[in-house]
Amino acid sequence: QKMQEQMSKAQAELEEKTVEVQAGGGKVTVIANGAGEVVSIRIAKEIVDPDDVEFLEEVILSGVKGAIEQGKALATTEMSKITGGLGVPGLGL
Repeated sequence: QKMQEQMSKAQAELEEKTVEVQAGGGKVTVIANGAGEVVSIRIAKEIVDPDDVEFLEEVILSGVKGAIEQGKALATTEMSKITGGLGVPGLGL
């Protein structure tokens, strides 16, 4: 039960921790939390080209995927500290 309490607390804390991923040479910045949720996207004006929307879409997608992966990796690391590296079913990690 103590481990369950620690895990609940850690999950709440993970929602507050963030990771930042840059894509497109730093022109797109995506911030995600430890729950793997994207919380912010910043796009520099100079990367916006109305004649090449596909490039912007690819850069944003790349940044979002990277941020989600890093957020989930942060969660896995934090949870393994509590579980001692044991795979606990139902955590979604």
